[in-house]
Amino acid sequence: MMATMTDEPLLTIPEVAQRLRLNPETVRRWLHDGRMRGYRIGSTRAGWRIPESEIRRVLTEGTTRPDGA
Repeated sequence: MMATMTDEPLLTIPEVAQRLRLNPETVRRWLHDGRMRGYRIGSTRAGWRIPESEIRRVLTEGTTRPDGA
């Protein structure tokens, strides 16, 4: 279950990829795999938004899925 949205900044996939120095496809894959949490905004075209705190979590905890896979 996903947490409720907060007032923290929400970033796009390209913004997250730039901050983590990753390919945007890697960020998309992590979102689909559950390794990174984010919100789908409206249509497919609108894309994902990732809370800034999720970047900090990934950097400190790593990117393993919650089920340990």
